[in-house]
Amino acid sequence: MHHNHSNITDHASPKILAIIPARGGSKGVPRKNIKELGGKPLLAYTAEAALTSSLITKVILSTEDEEIMQVGKTLGLEVPFQRPDDLAKDQSGSLGVVQHAVQYFEKQGEFFDAVILLQVTSPFRERGFIDQALEKFITSKADALISVLPVPHEYNPHWVFETDQHHNLQIATGEKQIIKRRQDLPKAYFRDGSIYITKTEVIKQGSFFGEKLSFIESNPQKYVNIDTLDDWKKAEEMLKEI
Repeated sequence: MHHNHSNITDHASPKILAIIPARGGSKGVPRKNIKELGGKPLLAYTAEAALTSSLITKVILSTEDEEIMQVGKTLGLEVPFQRPDDLAKDQSGSLGVVQHAVQYFEKQGEFFDAVILLQVTSPFRERGFIDQALEKFITSKADALISVLPVPHEYNPHWVFETDQHHNLQIATGEKQIIKRRQDLPKAYFRDGSIYITKTEVIKQGSFFGEKLSFIESNPQKYVNIDTLDDWKKAEEMLKEI
């Protein structure tokens, strides 16, 4: 059978590359990716979640930082390259990091159907959550899938106002009339940063989401996105309850 890279559903088990991005620099929490949370480096939580997935083909760490490379190796992660410094600046987006990894493997003749990006800043993924997300992504035939959490109704875009050029308020959705009843609001979600899955061909086209974007809801009880020292304290509190 001819292996067609463009269609993920052609064959039973698509090849999935998991990329764990971990820069050395960090403003909110210094050296946070390898700072110890509950007795192990923050990176360990995401490494373990990725390595226990049954649907991921290969798990790699992408970093420019030599110390993080070493920590990653001790956690069992493959570290095939040292990420170029120009992809490790504060303003460097994840898309460039993922495109770099895909290009690296394709130059070596290794092709993946999709990429799953697992951010170190979301340490508490439920067991099996990554495989649930990958299964939904594969069966939905979507271009991409992201993990989300529901937006509290008071922040629903239909109830949010923006200022216009005259500094008056207008409904963010552009509607003239506000939806009065909470029950009539459409469900709204925000990206929680825990899981991004995208077809490789869509990544190459310069997009994380493509045309058809699917989603999976995270468990809000397990949710923390570590950006600040306050978030770090929250994560330490959550560990006591897990």
